[in-house]
Amino acid sequence: MILAVIPFFSNDILLIFIKLIITAIGTYGLYVIIFRILRTIFRKLERDIALVTLNVSAYPALTIFILFCLKFTFDNFAFHQNFAWLDNVLLATIIIALSYWVNQLFKQVILYYLKEYAEKTEAMWDDVLLPLLEGVTPIVIFLIGGSAIVQYCLGIDLTGIWLTLGGATFVIGFAVKDILANFFSGIVLLIDSPFQFGDVLRFEAESGSKSALGILRKIGVRVTQVYMFESHTEVYIPNSVVQSHKITNLSRPIEPVYYSTVIELTPHCDLEAAKRIMKEVIQSHPDTLGNINIKLDRIDNYYNWTEDKYADSFVEKKENGKARLAAENEVNFKLEEIEQTLEALTLTLSFIEKGGLNSEDIETIQMEFKEVLDLIGLEIREESAKKPKFMLPFLNPLQIQTKFTLEESTEADNLINLVREWYRIWLEDPNIVHQDQYVLPEIWERKIDLLKKRVSRLYNQILYPQQQETRLDDYVQGLVRWLRERFKQARSEWQEPEIRMERVKHDEGHTYIQFTLNYYVDDIRLEDGERGIRVNSDIHREIMTYLKDACISSAAI
Repeated sequence: MILAVIPFFSNDILLIFIKLIITAIGTYGLYVIIFRILRTIFRKLERDIALVTLNVSAYPALTIFILFCLKFTFDNFAFHQNFAWLDNVLLATIIIALSYWVNQLFKQVILYYLKEYAEKTEAMWDDVLLPLLEGVTPIVIFLIGGSAIVQYCLGIDLTGIWLTLGGATFVIGFAVKDILANFFSGIVLLIDSPFQFGDVLRFEAESGSKSALGILRKIGVRVTQVYMFESHTEVYIPNSVVQSHKITNLSRPIEPVYYSTVIELTPHCDLEAAKRIMKEVIQSHPDTLGNINIKLDRIDNYYNWTEDKYADSFVEKKENGKARLAAENEVNFKLEEIEQTLEALTLTLSFIEKGGLNSEDIETIQMEFKEVLDLIGLEIREESAKKPKFMLPFLNPLQIQTKFTLEESTEADNLINLVREWYRIWLEDPNIVHQDQYVLPEIWERKIDLLKKRVSRLYNQILYPQQQETRLDDYVQGLVRWLRERFKQARSEWQEPEIRMERVKHDEGHTYIQFTLNYYVDDIRLEDGERGIRVNSDIHREIMTYLKDACISSAAI
């Protein structure tokens, strides 16, 4: 009997050995297809989604292939029933590997393109919704994987549990329907909303009521947080209420607020001289937008109020305005220098990333990016990290052993310090109200913090490109766009004041020349939302004074 069993097991062992050899050959063939053939082909494609997907899928696919082959190898042998636990272990390992694969595809591919789309639409996805998806989706994926292991590997029937959970979910959902309404309204606001942190919003009231102005603090999953100018309070508005209200965003598409006012003159006036005075008065006001060099040249020529109660405050205002404009000019120059350096880095990346990056390429990129860090005001700090007991062979040992962080440097001539110096001078503006002492630092320190996070993330991607080597130029260009659009909008020609003139005939038969003055005020968020009104009053008063002093007849507005 023993002699009969031995050949039987010998045949099984021989077949297992043969199948293991076939598995090894198949694994090597799959490895060649993935890492030699497909990677070479995908690197030549213009879009990098195929290459990134391949890089993310390579090792999970190899692992799942090997596990399936092993499971198939041991499934059809006589002693299989004695090793049923091994079959369950292999199946559980396959489910775990598959869950890991799906999770990595979501994080490295799907989530990446969602973030890219959100940045293009200026939605607030990356503030709330995307982190929510990033946190919840892996839990859902591994929960489904764990349920599959419990049901198919351990043999526990979960049907009753799922039915119970479904019934409980229905009851709970009905009980908290208002919360769910706010939740889904918040999701809609996050997906389809032009609002951003710091935007000034006008909430249109019902008929007979006064509209309210406030600064958006945060759109949460359930409520929207707004700082109200009039009452100086933080208001938490349910998202379902926000969604049903008519709201005007006064800060979009740009942060400066647009103002337009009308002045009428009689036709016998020196109209060209009047037009020149109007434009110069607007250009010389420290709180309007325009070419900074022109403003600095003309700021001493106007607003020389010396004989009324506003004299001392406006002298101080002009001195502060000159210092603030000069500081802003330094910030603009530094931003322009950073953008030029990043553009040069983009050209380098687009040239050397074809065919993949080697160690010399990565070192070259790091040296160029070091210049960007110096301009921004960040320096590299190296921290030692413990080496794990077990390390996968395809991981970079240097990445495991060394950790790098970016910290603010002590050098004075960098972007971060220049921005802080600029807004601190701004805080000394005589027209700044008490609340602005908190608003301005909060806005700019948040932008500085976001800048440091974005640069730190980009630096880590450059330091260890791994599966994202073909995306580095996209990441650099993304930082350039963010600096231009979200960090600080550069002053442009279209922001220059504009004076339009047209002839108007009144009912009484009198004819007047109407001048329409169009200009931008620097930041509507200041002075409890009334900065534009105050600037408009200053400009109107100065224009009337100079038209009178120049003996130009004028009519009232």
